[in-house]
Amino acid sequence: MYGSIFNLKVKPGHTKDLLKALESRTPDGAIAWFVMQPDDKTKDLIAIVVFKDKKAYQDNANSPEQHESFLEIMSYLQEEPSWTDGTYISSEIIQASE
Repeated sequence: MYGSIFNLKVKPGHTKDLLKALESRTPDGAIAWFVMQPDDKTKDLIAIVVFKDKKAYQDNANSPEQHESFLEIMSYLQEEPSWTDGTYISSEIIQASE
């Protein structure tokens, strides 16, 4: 599995719009994604996306659909996210939630 962990500096009052934009498209090859609101609400949102492999991640990153989605997402952010990409080397799903 391959993916990214990234921080999102959301413009004040735009969190719901950002989440709606993120939920509007499921990229090919994506396995899961998460967005966390830290307990300290003064901190950035933290997001994680997981793809089946690096090729699926790169294909998505280079797709016109992802470019359009990224432009929409950027309209709700103060600045471009900080990204950490890499291979997930260990994982376990304890219980899937709805």
